[in-house]
Amino acid sequence: MKISAVKPYPLAGGMFVKVETDEGIYGIGEAGIRGQSMAIAAMVNHLALRIVDEDPMRTEHLWQKMFRGGFFPGGKVLCSAISAIDIALWDIKAKAFNVPLYQLLGGAVREKAVCYPHIGGGTVEQLVESAQQKVADGWKFVRFSVPSEGDILEPSKAVRTTIKQFEALRDAVGDDIEICLDIHTRLDPMDSVTLCRAVEQYQPYFLEDPLRSENPDSFRQFRQHVAAPLAMGEQFASKWEFRQLIEEELMNYARIDLCIVGGITETLKIAGWCETRYINLAPHNPLGPVSTAACLHLDIASSNFGVQELPRIPGTTMTDVFPVQVEWEDGYLLLPKRPGLGVEFDEKAAEKDPFQDSGEARLLWRLDGALTNW
Repeated sequence: MKISAVKPYPLAGGMFVKVETDEGIYGIGEAGIRGQSMAIAAMVNHLALRIVDEDPMRTEHLWQKMFRGGFFPGGKVLCSAISAIDIALWDIKAKAFNVPLYQLLGGAVREKAVCYPHIGGGTVEQLVESAQQKVADGWKFVRFSVPSEGDILEPSKAVRTTIKQFEALRDAVGDDIEICLDIHTRLDPMDSVTLCRAVEQYQPYFLEDPLRSENPDSFRQFRQHVAAPLAMGEQFASKWEFRQLIEEELMNYARIDLCIVGGITETLKIAGWCETRYINLAPHNPLGPVSTAACLHLDIASSNFGVQELPRIPGTTMTDVFPVQVEWEDGYLLLPKRPGLGVEFDEKAAEKDPFQDSGEARLLWRLDGALTNW
């Protein structure tokens, strides 16, 4: 079997890649960082020159060729493109053996994967109502973020509001529902320490991205002040970026994004590394149906899986482009049974859903007009 074509599809609903073979088996992958879809699509076309006519079963060889073939170490755009291609190659491999992908990752260690949704609301009451509705729908987790006021985020006020929200959520959903808080790199270290210490009493499942990710050394001091479980890693684009947080045990949950970090090939290495430090997996997944499917197969095959992010229930979005998707029920993604990833791609429907870039970035501001992280 040989790779015959590698086609990027920058769509309104995400950045996807179709890899075709001379035997008629195709694979589908998805890239992260949607806002840079056109740059990633160009990189996919560049990488295609390196791998067309290669054997798609040689996933490790092809990963090394894509990542190291340009001499200069890759950044996030390159790794996002590699991710989409790599996921598609694993889809092809599993289809060639006529088995669900998790069977090639060691087989199932669980029957389903527990997930968390996103909740929100302009007021504490609306946030609580959102959480209670999710619980009524069967979810076992809820997740909310440090709030802004429109496009304004003033740290001290955001910290006070978040503490009130967490207290209200715990009172509303009780002790049996897990609560995750995403700080989303929005706070400076001392504001984040203040917030994290204050909400420890409400037993968070984890506190996510309490600091910006550029300087992992900062997590050393932060970890000394905060006892609650910490989750990081969604912005990392290789195993090397995860190295310090894993080896120094500075996090409890690895927020690996399969669509940024280098696909399934790279994720398996990071996941095994995490297991040696008793770090569980909470894969980052704000994306589309292919990302969800890839995460599910990893979750099913990983003994150190914790929880799966799932803001969009499969079968509720992009159903024209992906008429067959993985399945969800009562807060869990279910064991896939179809070969490969278990999703089907409609190329003609995709052509009607092109990417549209407004050029506007997601920005938040301080009251004095200074930029802060979104």
